[in-house]
Amino acid sequence: MKHKWNIWILGGDQRQLRLAELLAADGHTVHTFALERGGELREEVAQEEELEGLELADCAVLPLPVMGEGSLLNAPLSSGRFPLAGILDRLRPGQVVCAGRVNPAAQALAAQRGLTLHDYFAREELAVANAVPTAEGAIQIALEELPVTLHGCRTLVIGHGRLGRALAPRLAALGAKVSVAARSWSDLAWIEAEGFGVEHSEQLRGWLCGYELIFNTVPSRVLDEAALADLEPDCLVIDLASQPGGVDFDAARRLGVNAIWALSLPGKCAPVTAGRAIKNTIYNILNELGV
Repeated sequence: MKHKWNIWILGGDQRQLRLAELLAADGHTVHTFALERGGELREEVAQEEELEGLELADCAVLPLPVMGEGSLLNAPLSSGRFPLAGILDRLRPGQVVCAGRVNPAAQALAAQRGLTLHDYFAREELAVANAVPTAEGAIQIALEELPVTLHGCRTLVIGHGRLGRALAPRLAALGAKVSVAARSWSDLAWIEAEGFGVEHSEQLRGWLCGYELIFNTVPSRVLDEAALADLEPDCLVIDLASQPGGVDFDAARRLGVNAIWALSLPGKCAPVTAGRAIKNTIYNILNELGV
């Protein structure tokens, strides 16, 4: 097993830029591609314009999500447009390739070339690490959007997963009056034991009018038009769930509900922290594979 790796980082956003710097600071050989509009990197990072040498990498790190528009590499910090298939063509069969939020189309493209995409976004350690900057970013949005303080604000967190468990106590520490909604009886028991108000997520209608601020963390439609119609006029809704989300935003617009879909908060609010979490996850994958 090596202690120093040759790593290529291809595409992505500020998280991948910070990842490159963190890897270089640890002494690895780092190349970046399709990140040229992100600003200057430390001099140890080689900013490549071509893919020459990519096949020699110990690990290639693709972005989160791996695909952007259509079948293109997700590369918002590049002026170029790069088909993901063309990137994969430059890798050798069996090479270690890590990518985030890998969809079936990307996995199929990789399999056709003898490649496996190791999805770092699907790893539990990254999900837990991302919960903290997501919670902090969500609170920042609430502070900017609400006409009242969080102190004393009647707040509902829908979902008691990793993010819900990170968010609720941070809201409470700022003085919010927090309730948490969940489905399972065991989660509801834990919510009560943690000192929060309890709501059943399948029995929210008729009770939502009691809240000034609602965070959703569940990636399924929990706030449909009927539920949104229950809200008080000034209630703020922040959807933190990934695709397909949990809020009917078309209905929210018709009803005049202030609803915000806050995606990818770690990369927007704390890119260094998010990059560090990805770095640690990449290390774990490489160590498990014995690279």
